[in-house]
Amino acid sequence: MNQLSLFPELNIDPRTPMTVNWNLWHGCTKVSAGCLNCYMYRRDEAIGKDPSFVQRTDSFNLPVRILRSGPNKGRYKIPAGSHIYTCFSSDFFHPDADEWRDDAWKMMYERSDCTFFMITKRPERIEEHLPSGWGKGWEHITIAVTCENQDMIDKRLPIYLSLPIFHHSVMIEPMLSAVDLRPYIDNYRASDGTPVIESVSVGGESGPNARICDYAWVEDVHARCVENGISFYYHQTGAKLLKDGKIYNIPRPMQHSQAHKAGLDT
Repeated sequence: MNQLSLFPELNIDPRTPMTVNWNLWHGCTKVSAGCLNCYMYRRDEAIGKDPSFVQRTDSFNLPVRILRSGPNKGRYKIPAGSHIYTCFSSDFFHPDADEWRDDAWKMMYERSDCTFFMITKRPERIEEHLPSGWGKGWEHITIAVTCENQDMIDKRLPIYLSLPIFHHSVMIEPMLSAVDLRPYIDNYRASDGTPVIESVSVGGESGPNARICDYAWVEDVHARCVENGISFYYHQTGAKLLKDGKIYNIPRPMQHSQAHKAGLDT
């Protein structure tokens, strides 16, 4: 971080941290079943935009922009301690973004006073595209992987859980089938015996063509996480939830709140 004063106590940012979306590039290509009804594709196609064209955005340098006036002049526009959701309208490891990624890593390194969270469907590209000085991972960066069914669990997790990442987080969204995480909890553990997987997030599919998510699948993953001390978050029900033999059509504004009412979050 740029130093504002020779006296450390004067460098403390007085502002409240924020939650920020940083889409430094936009556009993606579909790689598996979970991509079929991608929300980004729906939005782009609705305005006649090609969602498969990956391009750098005007927000590319957002984390390192500086205030030029006001009481916090000289500070970053994004306060210290902020949480930055990174590249949610693309995939950070998409091959079409290779030319911009080094600069992105440099900005994240500079803003080590914030936390960054990104999700990828391309764990096979992570290792060759990590920055110099990465070591065993940067503590302020979480690289999560998404796996929508057992095929993707079995394809992606052996690669992902073997990578030097400080925080391993698994997203099962949209959840399209029952999944068995036990082999990846039992066989991938840190030196102290704790699972490499720190957190799991589960969610059903949203949108007009959403596929059914069975609540029993969610409960099973929740049970495995509780047994092993892994943080669990039920993100959203999805538009079509099967529970106790009945399919519920849940409006978009209620999908998050209904999931949280289930009381599964740990």
